[in-house]
Amino acid sequence: MKRILVAPLNWGLGHATRSIPIINALIANKFEPVIASDGEALRLLQKEYPQLQTLELPSYNITYSKKANSFKLKLIKDSPSLLKTIKREKKITESIVESENISGIISDNRFGVRDKSIPSVFITHQLRVLSGSTTWLSSKLHQNIISKFDECWVPDHTGTNNLSGALGHIEGYESSIKYLGPLSRFEKQDLEKKYDLLVVLSGPEPQRSFLEVKLFDELQHFNGKICFVKGLIEKEQRKTQINHITTYNFMASQELEKALNESELVLSRSGYTSIMDYAKLEKKAFFIPTPGQFEQEYLAKRFEEEQVAPTCKQRDFKTEMLNEIENYHGFKYLQYDLNYKKLFGLF
Repeated sequence: MKRILVAPLNWGLGHATRSIPIINALIANKFEPVIASDGEALRLLQKEYPQLQTLELPSYNITYSKKANSFKLKLIKDSPSLLKTIKREKKITESIVESENISGIISDNRFGVRDKSIPSVFITHQLRVLSGSTTWLSSKLHQNIISKFDECWVPDHTGTNNLSGALGHIEGYESSIKYLGPLSRFEKQDLEKKYDLLVVLSGPEPQRSFLEVKLFDELQHFNGKICFVKGLIEKEQRKTQINHITTYNFMASQELEKALNESELVLSRSGYTSIMDYAKLEKKAFFIPTPGQFEQEYLAKRFEEEQVAPTCKQRDFKTEMLNEIENYHGFKYLQYDLNYKKLFGLF
């Protein structure tokens, strides 16, 4: 069995969770995945795949500033440290390839996880990286990184009826791009409704905690049953019940799939992986983008304009805003059959 290194970025949980269908497909096609990441992303995949080998990579240490408008400045300030980490990551990857007999690499937004001696793939939905007035520069830098890999896999549909919009579709951009269709670890199930609202949190601190505190306070006034998943990957799962709100620190894939199918509405960040999941399950959602994260703000605005899902700024959220969801038509799933055998032919 050829061993394939699968390395998602630890920035929220989205990169790790969208790696799950890829890992499952590798196993189904007689490859042996070796998982490499850090932090909560690594812990989540260790819980999902206790039978697989996992390796720890250097942390990018991406955190948000407390003020949304300082996020870009903080990234620029942290960039020398990030570049050093990527350099270290590349050396560690070369060592792993040799010591662990790796035949191929699938990197989800980890810039240094590649090796010239074996096929290396980069997964991203951002061929264009939004950063306000510097979008042209951040996009060029990202495209330059993509060009160092043998292939770039974009988890979205081709054509105009897509999920990533301007992020994943650039006219005239030449690279070895393959559109996979949206990636989701979930399946739609016809289950009896248990919750009126499911809250799903994730993402870097401190903004994740800020939103948790605000929502927990606001949703005391919600008329209905709430399941509140904090997105904190800890050693043991903890469940608490306070009035109409059932709280979990985290849920494994099967539990979260069940909770999504049992919930009438979803409230979450407008992260791209969440959007792919809601499209697969045809959910009605309300989005609160992470303050200062241009990508999430763009996606939330796009789906609001398309009458798919309402949105608001974090500081403005009020419980009664959830009533707006009934005026939006929610996500619809477009069937897409991905030929994994052909896709993995690269290895």
